[in-house]
Amino acid sequence: MSGIVVLILRILLAVLLYGFLGWSLVTIWRDLRTQSQLLSKPIIPELIINKTGEENSQSFAIPEVTIGRSPNSEYPIVNDTVSARHARLSYHHNQWWVEDLNSTNGTYLNDERLSFPTVIVSGDELRCGKVSLLIRIEEK
Repeated sequence: MSGIVVLILRILLAVLLYGFLGWSLVTIWRDLRTQSQLLSKPIIPELIINKTGEENSQSFAIPEVTIGRSPNSEYPIVNDTVSARHARLSYHHNQWWVEDLNSTNGTYLNDERLSFPTVIVSGDELRCGKVSLLIRIEEK
């Protein structure tokens, strides 16, 4: 009789052990899936553009912002010194970049003319033609 009790206890212990291992594997799998979903979503820092001397600012959380006189631009500027497609701000390699789009009057970053894509940081001053813009970047 005691042999049957020991056998039942051994089977019960084996079932509990396999149940615990299964529960552990499912928990680890769910955690890994959640972490991979979080890491696969790019988090774009908010870009805030403010014309110098004005209080109204506009914020963007998209990977590319075009500045220009064209109404199709994400940040349109009504000024004769600004080209239709003047400059592009883009987020890649975990940084915001600015590049001149072959504008007539040039794009200046902190009073230096842009000739190739350049990294921008919060507090930089961007000048398109004669229009000065203050750039702020806020992490989420």
